[in-house]
Amino acid sequence: MSENSNHCHYCMESLLGRRYAFREENSYCVTCYDGLFANSCEECKKPIECDAKDLAYKGRHWHEACFKCAKCNHSLVEKPFAAKDELLLCTQCYSNEYSSKCFHCQKVIMPGSRKMEFKGSCWHETCFVCQYCRQPLGTNPLITKDNENYCVPCFEKQFAHHCYSCKKMITTGGVTYHDQSWHKECFLCAGCKKQLSGQKFISKDDHPYCLDCFRKLYAKKCAACNKPITALGGAKFISFEERQWHSDCFNCVKCSISLVGHGFLTQQDDILCRECGSAA
Repeated sequence: MSENSNHCHYCMESLLGRRYAFREENSYCVTCYDGLFANSCEECKKPIECDAKDLAYKGRHWHEACFKCAKCNHSLVEKPFAAKDELLLCTQCYSNEYSSKCFHCQKVIMPGSRKMEFKGSCWHETCFVCQYCRQPLGTNPLITKDNENYCVPCFEKQFAHHCYSCKKMITTGGVTYHDQSWHKECFLCAGCKKQLSGQKFISKDDHPYCLDCFRKLYAKKCAACNKPITALGGAKFISFEERQWHSDCFNCVKCSISLVGHGFLTQQDDILCRECGSAA
């Protein structure tokens, strides 16, 4: 109290024998002090009287008894808490409402604990392990199969095929030919060496060839049109005395009628239907 006054600075009533409070070197009776200066409690909206504990957070004030978690109503006095949309929550309620859940154990990843993120999901650091050896994956390279994560050595040991050509591991995709696995970029035409993945090809002596190389190297020529004959797509051809024809080309040289499935006659290198052959 000021040495020069025994009276309330506001109402001027005597303070002798009464409780009072100081503010800016002036003395106030409790009633005036609370009416003039007391903060309003954020929860109950009542004044926080001068003899009560005033708990403040970011410019807002609470009575000690009103300083509670907005969800579970437990006291937050001298306990850690978090704020969300101006609400105060204990760490447990905040975690249940807003924290990520571990993809493996489905438990909450508590604020402040280390969280591993991969492909849009989250794990506890101790849950983010290789499915086979159970060792932590951390930030090491990994491979996913059927929603399970594996370190590279375990994946190679358990699942990986190795390319028949380069002998290296095939991690994704690949081509199977004659029960052997190949990288797409290693599966090449035995003739021109261009990639065959996704392309039509023909096998000859256990080697794959693109259509152009097979035609150039191995395909027989049609005796009529002189173009290559291939069996691609189940195409049919006619063979007679070491000569071959496309089915569409096996026609009478005179009347052009198809001879497929019919009797025919030969005249030197020509083939004729019976009617044209008899008339010749």
